[in-house]
Amino acid sequence: MAAPFRALVRLSHGENVFDLLSKRRRWYVLSAVVLVICLVGIGVRGLNLSIEFRGGSDFRVPHAVTATTVTDAGQVVTGTGLPEMSDVIVTTIGANTVQVQTRSLTSPEVTQVRGALAQWAGVPSDQVSYSLIGASWGQQITQKGTIALVVFLVLVGLVIAIYFRDWRMAVAAIVSVLHDLVVTVGVYAWVGFSVTPATLTALLTILGYSLYDTMVVFDRVRENVHELPSRRETYGTAANRSLNEVLLRSINTTIIGVLPVLALLIAGVFVLGTGPIKDLSLAMFVGMISGAYSSIFIATSLLVDMKERTAEMRDWRRKLARHEERERQRDAAEELAATSPVPVVVGVDVTEGAAQADPEPPAPVAPGERHQPQHRTRTERRRGH
Repeated sequence: MAAPFRALVRLSHGENVFDLLSKRRRWYVLSAVVLVICLVGIGVRGLNLSIEFRGGSDFRVPHAVTATTVTDAGQVVTGTGLPEMSDVIVTTIGANTVQVQTRSLTSPEVTQVRGALAQWAGVPSDQVSYSLIGASWGQQITQKGTIALVVFLVLVGLVIAIYFRDWRMAVAAIVSVLHDLVVTVGVYAWVGFSVTPATLTALLTILGYSLYDTMVVFDRVRENVHELPSRRETYGTAANRSLNEVLLRSINTTIIGVLPVLALLIAGVFVLGTGPIKDLSLAMFVGMISGAYSSIFIATSLLVDMKERTAEMRDWRRKLARHEERERQRDAAEELAATSPVPVVVGVDVTEGAAQADPEPPAPVAPGERHQPQHRTRTERRRGH
């Protein structure tokens, strides 16, 4: 049986297979590099805002949709010779309508574009509808979306802190969500897809997905940390055991959720070309993968780092260290007694703080005459002989 398959089998049985949290710094560095790349993409390339955010002209043309409709309509608009028409967006609505979006046009330019589209479609110009979309509409959406995001994060943080009775879990979960947002927006900047209202919808969706995955992990951590005294393990060890218990479930959930989104992304990019499906699916695809990663490697690592710094956990680690030291001394004594040719009397210091001092090695008793118990009668025992 191959090693990866054996590991999956052991994970399915709830065994502690991977020591993920001992490599916390590695995950931090990896996430920091990804975040820097994403922030550089946002700062250098910027976001390709759609017409809903930057304003523009929108035309609806009645035309039967075919395989070449999008390309033909785009060539018609660019063929008018108007300046700055290279970023024309052509999409189809249903089977008989073509949507053409351009920059903001003047009245003569609108007449020219409408006439060209009407001629291409073979319909009168008045059947080509036109509307002007102002940039203020997109600004309002952005402003309200930002306010909704802040309110959402505050409420989620309060709910998590109250539910788990630990504000550190709320902080770790919110940092994980912000990590997913930056990664998704950064990928958008580097890929160059248009940021549309569908993109905002997808971003809000992945917030919930990321939080759900994090809550599953945290809930298992909360259950396992109650066993710290009985299992004699640290908070980090219990959290790592929790991750192993839910790791296979998180992987399966992510794969099942990502596969249909990946199909939508492929259809949006290679079949439809443009449209909200492509924008929606890219944000969800990146956000779901990032959410699964951050809930396991970032949120839990941050939680462990914050918990291990508390006075309670520091005291607990010192107690565990003393207990391990006593166990080590006891094992050494038993090994010495088993290998010594003469009886050995050893002592194990069980007082508090014994683990901090250098333990004295067990002192063997000098060899001598072995005293055997002597049998005495009841009368002799009463006389004291």
